[in-house]
Amino acid sequence: MSTKSWSPRSLTAQAMGKIDPVTKAVVPPIHVATTYIRDEDNGYSTGFIYGRPDNETTREAESLLAMLEEAKGGALLFGSGSAAATAVFLALSPGDHVVASKVMYWALRNWLMTEATRWGLNVEFVETDDLAALKAAVKPGVTKLIWAETPSNPLWTITDIAAVAEIAHKAGAKLAVDSTCASPVHTRPLTLGADIVMHSATKVLNGHSDVIAGALCAREDDEFWNRIKTVRRGQGGILGPFEAYLLMRGMRTLHVRQERQSASAMALAQRLSAHPLVARVLYPGLPQHPGHDIAARQMENGFGFMLSVQVSGGEQAAIRTAAHVELYKRATSLGGVESLIEHRASIEGAGSPCPTDLLRLSTGIEDVEDLYADFDQALKAGHG
Repeated sequence: MSTKSWSPRSLTAQAMGKIDPVTKAVVPPIHVATTYIRDEDNGYSTGFIYGRPDNETTREAESLLAMLEEAKGGALLFGSGSAAATAVFLALSPGDHVVASKVMYWALRNWLMTEATRWGLNVEFVETDDLAALKAAVKPGVTKLIWAETPSNPLWTITDIAAVAEIAHKAGAKLAVDSTCASPVHTRPLTLGADIVMHSATKVLNGHSDVIAGALCAREDDEFWNRIKTVRRGQGGILGPFEAYLLMRGMRTLHVRQERQSASAMALAQRLSAHPLVARVLYPGLPQHPGHDIAARQMENGFGFMLSVQVSGGEQAAIRTAAHVELYKRATSLGGVESLIEHRASIEGAGSPCPTDLLRLSTGIEDVEDLYADFDQALKAGHG
């Protein structure tokens, strides 16, 4: 049976089905070498020269991710999600105009507002789910990149990837999509017209809260993609082999984790929407969510593992609710097998678009009845 006929789920479970040629191990070994023997003619027939630009274990994890995202240009792994994201902007030229989602990962937004402007980029923030506002912000021939995060963290607004890709390409710009909170199980932006897809692989791709990693995937191996490769090579941003091994281990269970997490998130969103101490639930799987119709069109296998809850008692009730959870863990990050809760406005600080009554929930693989019971008792304690 040819591997070409296997489903992405099967290929992921077996890490592309590669068997170690020496030991016949079903788990690929970790290659930690930093330097490689030259051929007699002083060349490198194996393709490996030095550990900073390349590594076999990292290549294997990149191949697995490229398969999942249907990335014909390939994938690149970085030492963090921030390293991956900023590499895209550093591949631009000083003076280039960029349009980015107003609601997005706070650390990248902060970097764009400070360091990117020092680099000479002209960054404009808009609601990328508002196509009219986006069209008004884009300058044909001047705008070089649109950066859209969907679902956007932590409000979970949905951007129409295909429509934004059309706007970008008509203006001569690239579209990069941060799909961290969707994962390739739910959305494959490159198949919808995006040029680059980014993941904080620390999150759901790894799924075990023990690896810091970032990833980029490309629709085509073009000039811009090669600029990004140059940035990673020059800055030494490659993910190390041990981290790549752990990431590949995590991705092997991606489908089963995401199916469980997404189903639980939907169940929680539905039940909490009717809770008397909840003002509003933000989750794209709910019919009342403003982006539900678009999400239903561009997402599959559920609507993701993230949701946010706005507590009826306001900011202090939200903070007290988070303080009383027992099964949920009060911690930053998302996408792991353990469920996490966070009062985002406190974390993001001044200038955050996050409502002060909002709690962000990352749904793990625990029993959903236990998760609901824990949040229910925490809500009651927070309003007591």
